[in-house]
Amino acid sequence: MTRPSIRGGVALAVAVPVLATAACSPQSTAPPVVKRDTIRALDIVEGRQDEPIELAVDGGADGVKVTHRRITLAPGVGTGRHCHHGQLVVVVEQGELTHYAEAYHGGVHVYRAGDSVVEDPRYVHETVNEGSEDLVVMVTHFTPEGMPTEETDLAKCEQ
Repeated sequence: MTRPSIRGGVALAVAVPVLATAACSPQSTAPPVVKRDTIRALDIVEGRQDEPIELAVDGGADGVKVTHRRITLAPGVGTGRHCHHGQLVVVVEQGELTHYAEAYHGGVHVYRAGDSVVEDPRYVHETVNEGSEDLVVMVTHFTPEGMPTEETDLAKCEQ
């Protein structure tokens, strides 16, 4: 049989009066003082969009899932034809992204490091690395909860 630790009782005896005093003290409406040198941000990659960006993903009652990914495609590798149920923002970190979609004049557009792409939902497209170095992209997906990030059943995409 184990015996209860007295430390728990001591901690409780000390904590209750301290908490009671804090609960009865006047509350400050000023935000806490934060030391700025303890905040760190790492900019991983930055891209440009020359047009205004509009994002509107309706997840209904289930909400929207936000996923951040770094994706690397070796030279000669492609994603295969697919679509997305939500929207996504792609920033090319390294290499060249060859994007095949009927939305482009001639059906193809090449994006280079520093470029960004905003993909709308449900249109069929394919990304291929036709360059000689790895293609590295940072992608933020905005997907209705419960739906896959990529859809390879093209019958579920707009044609």
